[in-house]
Amino acid sequence: MIPRRALELVRNALSRQAAVALIGPRQVGKTTLAFAIADTTPSLYLDLESREDREKLVSPAHFLSAYADRLVILDEIHRAPELFQTLRGLIDEGRRAGRRTGRFLILGSASIDLLRQSGESLAGRIAYVDMGPFEVLEVVKDRADLDRLWVRGGFPDAFLARADAESLALRKDFIRTYLERDVPQFGPRIPAETLDRLWTMLAHGQGSMLNASRLASALAISAPTVVRYIDLLVDLLLVRRLPPVHANLGKRLVKAPKVYVRDSGLAHALLGIGDYNVLSGHPVAGASWEGFVIENLLAAAPDNTRASFYRTAAGAEIDLVLDIPGQGLWAIEIKRGPTARPERGFHIACEDLKPTRRFVVNPGQDRYPMAPQLEAIGVRALASDLAALGG
Repeated sequence: MIPRRALELVRNALSRQAAVALIGPRQVGKTTLAFAIADTTPSLYLDLESREDREKLVSPAHFLSAYADRLVILDEIHRAPELFQTLRGLIDEGRRAGRRTGRFLILGSASIDLLRQSGESLAGRIAYVDMGPFEVLEVVKDRADLDRLWVRGGFPDAFLARADAESLALRKDFIRTYLERDVPQFGPRIPAETLDRLWTMLAHGQGSMLNASRLASALAISAPTVVRYIDLLVDLLLVRRLPPVHANLGKRLVKAPKVYVRDSGLAHALLGIGDYNVLSGHPVAGASWEGFVIENLLAAAPDNTRASFYRTAAGAEIDLVLDIPGQGLWAIEIKRGPTARPERGFHIACEDLKPTRRFVVNPGQDRYPMAPQLEAIGVRALASDLAALGG
């Protein structure tokens, strides 16, 4: 098992809270991580996609009360959201009996659905841990690892495949499964073909600003429908909307969010890109690298970090602005070339925002000053710095 950074986060959360929700897309390894915890803790595992396990919970309070001395792991909680009310009663009962922590580990594949259900019933009783695909801090030791992670993405099966062709096939299977089986579980019935085309269009426009009207025209649906479909992909942790900076600077700021397919490997599969050679010459390469870096930096950033981008109508631009608790603003320019320098618009934007730190992130391993207050740094090194801030 490749060590996951989320493992220690979950263990720490279980030591201080009665319930912990581990949230991430399907097939990122949440169940594997839960079993690793179960190996060292008396536990009960229930897969709520299994009819047999769901039938055990016909009378959930009665059944789960029999396991008050164990950690109960509930996988795919979206299958039984009505359980949250029962869990609240069991947690409160356990507190009165002296057991205040480590009662339930809840695994979920959709952010908003899970947060809404648990927020209604488990306020003050639950901690949340995000778990995404593999990160640079987990699997990257050299440039070859970095290129493989960028091309294949971080879903474990795809990253660890024996060959690029096998990895691409696995990612295409993943996309088909989501479209045909998983999406209908979380939202109203959406034509798989339409959602596939939308997802592919988002991959082609990786990192571009959202223009729902243009997408709607191409798909022959309404703009509100496009927004609703994108909302679902965001909720399923497959797409990221990066908002613009909102600041009263007397500038004409861009107001539309940027949209990224979060896992670079899925973006490449949607575009039929199977290896590094093809990717390097593809028009989407620069935007794909930008999205890859953003996901890895945000995965490492401390809790409550706010991420955005900055762009004015006059052309001043910062690819990623991080507002880090206790650290102020960090301005990050993302470049594929190891010696590439930021353009004039970046410096103008920095004069507008006055960030406390400024970086140019690249694929290299060297770290050096490029100019006063500006540092060139590799993506893994900056991710490591961010992770250190979170302890």
